[in-house]
Amino acid sequence: MPLGLNFTQIFLHLFNFLLLFAILYFLLYKPVKNFMVHRKEVYRKEAEETSQNLKKSEKARAEYEEKLARAGEEIAGLRAKSGEEAQAHYDRQVKAAKEEAEKILRDAREEAERQKAAIVQEAQKDISDLVTDAAEKLALHQSSQENFEKFLDAVEAGRAEAKN
Repeated sequence: MPLGLNFTQIFLHLFNFLLLFAILYFLLYKPVKNFMVHRKEVYRKEAEETSQNLKKSEKARAEYEEKLARAGEEIAGLRAKSGEEAQAHYDRQVKAAKEEAEKILRDAREEAERQKAAIVQEAQKDISDLVTDAAEKLALHQSSQENFEKFLDAVEAGRAEAKN
């Protein structure tokens, strides 16, 4: 054969490559892809919930603004009858309505932040676990025990950083 090529060796290398590709597809690509689809669905649901909470907050804010506008009209009528007493009443209602609207918005934002932090923390843990599992599977195929120990030390250090 020219250049020392042997069709049997070429065929065996091609077969080994295809076998490796199939194994990696089923052990790594497919599970990671399924995980990503699942996480995307979780994030979509969380985004919908957050959006619904925001809509509820905006609706409550609109209601309070409407109440505030009505209170303003009432106060204008009372001001004509008793100026100083009506002014004090108006100030109390305006302040209470604004505080309540701010409290509702603040609570909604805090809840959204808590949900976001929980999602991020869960995603970091899931990713760390996946990387650890994949690395352990790959490390089992290596023949050098020393490399395996170095890798596990690096993974533990990464987990400690992720927890901090």
